[in-house]
Amino acid sequence: MAKKNTDLIMHDKDIRAVKGKARIGEIAAKTLIYIFLTVMAVIVLFPFYWMIISSLKSLEEYRLTVPTFWPKTFHFDNYANAFSTANLATLFKNTVIVGVISTILSLVITVLSAFAFARLEFKGKNVLFAGLLATMMIPGELFTITNYATVSQLGWKSTYTVLIVPFLVSVFYIYLLRQNFLQVPNELYLAAKVDGTKDLKYLWKVMIPLSLPTLISITILKMMGAWNSYIWPRLVANDLAHRLITNGLRNAFQDTSGNTDYPVQMAAVAIVSFPLFLVFLFLRKYIMKGVSRSGIKG
Repeated sequence: MAKKNTDLIMHDKDIRAVKGKARIGEIAAKTLIYIFLTVMAVIVLFPFYWMIISSLKSLEEYRLTVPTFWPKTFHFDNYANAFSTANLATLFKNTVIVGVISTILSLVITVLSAFAFARLEFKGKNVLFAGLLATMMIPGELFTITNYATVSQLGWKSTYTVLIVPFLVSVFYIYLLRQNFLQVPNELYLAAKVDGTKDLKYLWKVMIPLSLPTLISITILKMMGAWNSYIWPRLVANDLAHRLITNGLRNAFQDTSGNTDYPVQMAAVAIVSFPLFLVFLFLRKYIMKGVSRSGIKG
């Protein structure tokens, strides 16, 4: 009996030892994961930190051979100088006009196209959709050449039209929303048709409310794309009356001798980046939710 009790005690000790080693291994694994995530977070956040501290330095401190990682003197006036020097009010106005109008029109086109490919039946639907998807494999730079030639012939250069019209249709957004529409049971559509509901009414009352997260994601991504657009606006509408915010920051802080006031330029970049930071901070869950919901059914 004593031997049996001894064996049980030894068995319990072995079990505790195994559990202890497993626990140590789990803690070590989590520690390594957190260390890795911390290092990656520092790498990602460091450029933003450098932008902020650079915007608060004087030009002389910014040009020091050995860079300082904290401003010796805070120059908050750089932000006021950036706003006036780059004429940010006009740049913000132009960017908001282009962003809002292009986003609204793009949403209308995307919703109608996605609904047609998801629910309506017409000859050549699958072939047409496959052709649209095939265009996603063509580099966007190739479209820039043909679009530039087209808008030049139409006389659209240096207008809001040239900043809005060429990129209203996004095959990716149509595909994203179509995948979401396909998740809505087809029985709802058939029942609505039996009740005499029109397609547009069914789209407005059923499909759009059920696909709202994806529509919010598309809206955010489209606005951010318009906000960050650089190459196309610089090619076709780089005049002061139509210049967007990314182009306006390019050479606005150079003096007549070609020298750039980098701290003031960094302050302007920080001002421009702040709205995008707020969008990502408060609406990131809608972006992730909309994209994840659209990839369930093919």
